[in-house]
Amino acid sequence: MFTRRKFFSGAVALIGGCALFKRIAQGAEVVAAQSPSPASSNGAYPPVITPNGLSLPWKMVDGVKEFHLTAEPVKREFAPGMIVNCWGYNGQTPGPTLEAVEGDRVRILVTNHLPEPTSVHWHGFILPNGMDGVGGLTQKHIPPGETYAYEFTLKQHGVQMYHPHSDEMVQMAMGMQGFFVIHPKDGYKPTVDRHFCIFLQEWFVEPGTSTPNPNIMTDFNLFTFNSRVWPGTDPLVVKLNQRVRISLANLSMDSHPIHFHGHRFWVVGTDGGELPDGARWPEVTVNVPPGTTRTVEFVADNPGDWAFHCHKNHHAMNVMNHEIANLIGVNQEGVSDKLRSLVPGYMAMGSDGMHEMSEMNMGGPKNTLPMMTGTGQFGPISMGGMFTVLKVRDRITSFEDPGWYQHPEGSVASKV
Repeated sequence: MFTRRKFFSGAVALIGGCALFKRIAQGAEVVAAQSPSPASSNGAYPPVITPNGLSLPWKMVDGVKEFHLTAEPVKREFAPGMIVNCWGYNGQTPGPTLEAVEGDRVRILVTNHLPEPTSVHWHGFILPNGMDGVGGLTQKHIPPGETYAYEFTLKQHGVQMYHPHSDEMVQMAMGMQGFFVIHPKDGYKPTVDRHFCIFLQEWFVEPGTSTPNPNIMTDFNLFTFNSRVWPGTDPLVVKLNQRVRISLANLSMDSHPIHFHGHRFWVVGTDGGELPDGARWPEVTVNVPPGTTRTVEFVADNPGDWAFHCHKNHHAMNVMNHEIANLIGVNQEGVSDKLRSLVPGYMAMGSDGMHEMSEMNMGGPKNTLPMMTGTGQFGPISMGGMFTVLKVRDRITSFEDPGWYQHPEGSVASKV
């Protein structure tokens, strides 16, 4: 069995090269086209942007906001060239983001198209016990082919989650999770211009295969933002001086310290709700433990292309491992060529580090990503996994990817 601790050798060589990814959704523009904005007496809220995803449309039925969720197997493209057999909701993982306003009454119809029973738990919600979604404890499990209704009034605001409490080890490990954003009834103070939601997850997909192994406890080999890895992750595009919220959710086995460059932010909320002004604190990295959400807020006042990533070093990489010998500083001249005559495709760890791996285009197992790939305007970025780019721009007229930042003359580090 290949694990994160077995580096590719022989026929199991790294895949090189990459292509620009095709977006699954365009954030706010998609949401606005599909469903009304969640509104309060104080006006419309800016819709949430779920990079590489979208929000779930709803309709008003007898004064109740009604959503439809379908639990089902889905195929998710983690990055160009890699399709993974997951489970999720409404054809995607994570499932679509639900949005409503504090005080709304909501009804969620959940249809089960999985091969086994399921349920939906509304993580962190204050609601009647029978709506809590724990199969066997607070309700019957939802059998395959059947639809159950959850209905309750939203008594709080904040960024919450939904996920199964029915064979959750398998179902959550296969991708069944989603955001439920409850906007405050009196609006955000100060006004929020952009609000992004990103789910953190980790997976083990055997190289050359397509289905995650939910039995893995620690040795994961893929780390995702909204079930995508760099270079398949959407950039976060904002206008200069906009006030931005970023909400992060984690149902994986590990904590993830999320860091982005060029700005400091304030931690303003957890899955327990908004933090009072006096309890907020400044950071440049926020740790997101398992089973929690964290929301940060900042003013995007520093233009550029800023790295946004998990600060656990291996979580910003794709499939890799470390059981091969450490060959840094070892003269391997001619050795790899001789070994390749016996083991076609053999590739050893570099004598000078691993950066060369991001520049190589070598064959590898079908449906397996290179451990680091993606190219910026100055060459290989040498990252993967939980990595994307925060793009802060002046004078943009849309939130499409604006391309690479054009630096003012004399503002780029260069050779002396």
